[in-house]
Amino acid sequence: MIVKNEQENIRRCLQSAVNWVDEIIVIDTGSTDNTCEIARTFGAKIYSFPWDNNFSTARNASLEQASGDWILFLDADEELQLDYPHALSDLVSTEHEGFFIKIINYIGKENWVETSPDLVFRLFRNKPEYRFAGAVHEQIVDKLLLNNPQASFQIAGGLSILHYGYLEQQIKDKDKKNRNLKLIEEELKQKPNDSLLLYHYGVELFRAEKFSEAALVFIRTANATKPETIYFPKLIRYLVMSQQSAREYAQALHALELGLQFFPDYADLYYYKGLIHLELKNFALAQEALQMAVTMPEQPPQYASFGGVRGFRSFYHLGNIAERFLDEEEALKYYILSLRDNPEFRHSLERIIGILNPAKYPEDTKESLERVFKFCSPQASLMLAEIYLKQESYKLCLEQLEKIADPSPQNNLWKIICQIQEKKHFPALRALAGYSPDNPLYPLAKLNELMSYWIQNKKQKSLGLISELKDLKLSAETGKVLDLIARNITHTSTFPYKFAGEGWYLLQDIIKRLVYLKDIEKVEDLLGKTDLKSADEQTILNLARSLLNQGYSQTAKECLSSLAEIKDPETYYLLGEIALVQNNYAEAENYFLQAIHLTEDEPKYYVKLKNLYQEWRSDLLKRALERYPEEEIFRSWQGGQKVDGR
Repeated sequence: MIVKNEQENIRRCLQSAVNWVDEIIVIDTGSTDNTCEIARTFGAKIYSFPWDNNFSTARNASLEQASGDWILFLDADEELQLDYPHALSDLVSTEHEGFFIKIINYIGKENWVETSPDLVFRLFRNKPEYRFAGAVHEQIVDKLLLNNPQASFQIAGGLSILHYGYLEQQIKDKDKKNRNLKLIEEELKQKPNDSLLLYHYGVELFRAEKFSEAALVFIRTANATKPETIYFPKLIRYLVMSQQSAREYAQALHALELGLQFFPDYADLYYYKGLIHLELKNFALAQEALQMAVTMPEQPPQYASFGGVRGFRSFYHLGNIAERFLDEEEALKYYILSLRDNPEFRHSLERIIGILNPAKYPEDTKESLERVFKFCSPQASLMLAEIYLKQESYKLCLEQLEKIADPSPQNNLWKIICQIQEKKHFPALRALAGYSPDNPLYPLAKLNELMSYWIQNKKQKSLGLISELKDLKLSAETGKVLDLIARNITHTSTFPYKFAGEGWYLLQDIIKRLVYLKDIEKVEDLLGKTDLKSADEQTILNLARSLLNQGYSQTAKECLSSLAEIKDPETYYLLGEIALVQNNYAEAENYFLQAIHLTEDEPKYYVKLKNLYQEWRSDLLKRALERYPEEEIFRSWQGGQKVDGR
């Protein structure tokens, strides 16, 4: 191992390896923390080495100290995983010169981590002629083959490596992106045509989000690399990803077709083909590619296939496509398949719950989910609670939060909010009394105390809490919202209040909560005292959706009508839905046509218009038959048949 300031990682790494190796060699390149002290507790032999911006020289220094017949090298942010106790000893008893080991890279942030498998060369015979080369992403395979052209390598069975170094916080802490780019750029000055070095340079450019530059490097590398090279499949995928991220869609699709000629079973290529066509709104082609991805066989290790491209990821996007054609049954099928492949894939669960509409149909939503899934763990309850809260389904959110034995302060506040929304004011107020002024959540607690008393129409208590909140010297926008609530309580007229970002965020939440409580009188009073033109279109759209969902179609329409100019087709779409609820077919038709006029490549607008015409026709026919029950032309149209060509 070579290390520097790895006290957060090294214990996990050495704990995983200590029982399976004969000696531990640690080259320290200048740690100032407890790295070396931790390593000594595992019996490691520790040597200092001055860092010279070259990983290979440090690696080779570690090889000089090794006395065993075989070398296994690990990084401190890795963990060795054996399928059975003698996996390593079985491998080193063979005639091979070395082994590629499957590595599982963990990628992402703390709240959402994904995995990406790959192959790395980490186990080889200890011979003085076998040494590393390369300042960064150091390699040894080429040197082995140079000194021993007949050397045979295999993929190791029975063990793997877990790698945590690509987690966002690890990359940020070590500044890996900038460090690696600088080292590779320096090395490229000496070896400008080294294909492997160029490949790693492209990867680092991609990670640094320099997508167009990365694509050019990958093209150059691909043209100089044989397709049978072990990293060539990944090279093609990185090229496609770079071009996709740079919005070079035509070039990405061309690269995909070339890649599929070499690797027709590569699921990732079909997956990215689907994503690109989805971005281009070529829905049939996107669907075809994603369906191909899920039919691919188990991927070979050298493909380094991303987790879920043959399962939950592709199913999720297939569900999205079905939703865009308003085929909710098909969408639910794909989202369920996605969750069955990965029960922790929150996005699919959110879409399922969104379709079921828990704010409007809480019991049906609960019954439907329980029929398909089992949610047993506290983590599952918390995830459901967060989704229900986002979907304004306070009853179901409260049920989930009550299953959590020791909720965090934030989760406890959510529970209080849900209790208020379900008119369980006594336990909510009792819990709110436990928030002291030195608690960071105190202002939110006092706001919710105000909500509870205001909902109960307790005028003096509410006004007193408004005064207390103003003494906390909250933001000017929050102060204006408090003034607005006071004007509602005292029935005082006023000029319309204008709000900016924070003010609208708070007011929007308050209005949505009042809508859920069906306190439409307060809602209409607040809206009447507010300059709705000061809100952006998305805010007004969100308010109107909540109003319509709870049955207040006219208030929702008036809310949307406040917009001086409609730029978002979703606003016309919602106006069309409101008109449909009000049985105004002509108005609904006009709104759906306006949505199509703003964007002609959103299928749900066409589907909605088609459904409108069918419903309109049925209604028209029903009225005609009531007026002219004996007329053959109407009775024949009832069966879908024309008469005399008419």
